[in-house]
Amino acid sequence: MPALYRHRLSMERLRFWIQSLWLFLSNGYWAFPVSGTLYQGPLKVLCSPGLNCYSCPAATTFCPIGSLQQLLLGVRLALQSGHAYLGTYVLGCMGLLGTAFGRLICGWACPFGLVQEMLHRIPSPKLAIPGWLGWGKYLVLLLLVVVLPLTVIDDFGLGLPWFCKFLCPAGTLEAGIPMVLLMPDLRSAVGVLYLYKLCLLALVLLWSIASFRPFCRSLCPLGAFYGMFNRISLIRLKFDADNCTKCGACHRICPVDIQVDRSPNSGECIRCLRCCTEACQHDALAVEIAGHVWRPRPAPFDQPAR
Repeated sequence: MPALYRHRLSMERLRFWIQSLWLFLSNGYWAFPVSGTLYQGPLKVLCSPGLNCYSCPAATTFCPIGSLQQLLLGVRLALQSGHAYLGTYVLGCMGLLGTAFGRLICGWACPFGLVQEMLHRIPSPKLAIPGWLGWGKYLVLLLLVVVLPLTVIDDFGLGLPWFCKFLCPAGTLEAGIPMVLLMPDLRSAVGVLYLYKLCLLALVLLWSIASFRPFCRSLCPLGAFYGMFNRISLIRLKFDADNCTKCGACHRICPVDIQVDRSPNSGECIRCLRCCTEACQHDALAVEIAGHVWRPRPAPFDQPAR
């Protein structure tokens, strides 16, 4: 086996196992089939780094986007009643994660991202995602997560969790389906909205077979939020133009279609590090971790395995 292929396997395998670890850490309450209830223990006050539904019966942490929505939909009612309820804990957790890691969280710690990647491994014709669809996740963050919960309110002064209720496929997969199976009494309440969410989930899962992480790249508001920190996070890509030979290897290997030599810290980059560990042979790309540079240069293609 060539050394480069061995290197690729080791890095991709490491990323897979870390993603799997976070999946089980974020959903570690396996007593739910017996208890029939959601986990409400002390870990539920911790912020999950990735998109992971609070209402999943196995979830041990809270979802940052879901909690942000719950904060915003009740802000107006809290202010009207004289309470300065700002929810700095939720925003602080998200800000700290974004500042430290940026979208590395998407590539290494998001459960729904792992689901999409596993589906993409199914042999099928593969389709590119148009670049303009990347703006969709910023619109979702602005409109469904922030603006609509703040402005569209009911008679009691409360908004709706628009993203969780009408869009989030992770919530349907992790909470909607398991809860209906776990609690038969809920089946009588299944209606058009539930069927709509099932169809939406099916479309996202099918799209994931043909395209790499389509939900992450076009609709995920958490990815949009973390992406805004990519240029300033403690973990970034470092590009050395003097060493670049314009061979295009980093373009061809990038699963999210970034031109790394032009925008090494694009908000679309999920920090999979394939450009560093599989493509660049000339030390033009490196990983900068809090000011310390790591150059994981891949082995030459013709170097034999040891």
